[in-house]
Amino acid sequence: MIRIGILGDIGSGKTFVAKKFGYPIFNADEEVAKLYRKDKKIFKKLQKILPNYIFSFPINKKEISEAILSQNSNLKKIVKIVHLEIRKKLRKFLIKNKNSRIVVLDIPLLLENKINKKKDILIFVDSKKKAILKRLTKRPNFNKKLLMKFKKIQLSLDYKKRRSHFIIKNNFTNKSVNLNIENILRKINK
Repeated sequence: MIRIGILGDIGSGKTFVAKKFGYPIFNADEEVAKLYRKDKKIFKKLQKILPNYIFSFPINKKEISEAILSQNSNLKKIVKIVHLEIRKKLRKFLIKNKNSRIVVLDIPLLLENKINKKKDILIFVDSKKKAILKRLTKRPNFNKKLLMKFKKIQLSLDYKKRRSHFIIKNNFTNKSVNLNIENILRKINK
């Protein structure tokens, strides 16, 4: 099985690119959202460590945001609990898709949490800062302070770019992204 890890800035279009590969995708952001909506154990763990912020189940993203914004250490506490569960979900995904030739890992903290393997093919999604900001500000509940907190726990974009085997310039058009992916898949399949 070939594992493709998608790297890039927040809002650079990693999920957009991941979907274009046409192979099974593990999307960590979607899995976290499911945990917040459906997992009572995660709720209880978060409520225990953040009793002044986490009140209701399903977990309200606003409560998570307020916890992160109010104290720097809260983000680390949340990540510690949530990422353990995400790793379990990733293992299940890999077992379920063990017969797939390729799987795509859309995990924002792939390198930071050392989830990647040495043989993974890393692809950096490169987008213009203006295009990223324009897209991010359209997101519901966009918060610039929150964005900066998340950026602080991530490795530098230059480092991620250097570690990557391929770079896809994402101008958010299907044609250019599809061409890049076709070229990458040709090289991988040789």
